[in-house]
Amino acid sequence: MAKTIVVKQIGSPIRRPEKQRATLIGLGLNKMNRTKELEDTPSVRGMVNSIPHLVTIIEERG
Repeated sequence: MAKTIVVKQIGSPIRRPEKQRATLIGLGLNKMNRTKELEDTPSVRGMVNSIPHLVTIIEERG
């Protein structure tokens, strides 16, 4: 079984640059307090680290 992380959106994309909105959509998030279980890869970690003010890692599984 692959390692996964659970990511929760904690910030609104309103009045944010288009690049940050696109990163949220790429993670599969688009509304406040939504959670998504994603595979723990360097690309996903990079996306999460690029918008730490909008998302948080709730849990690491694996």
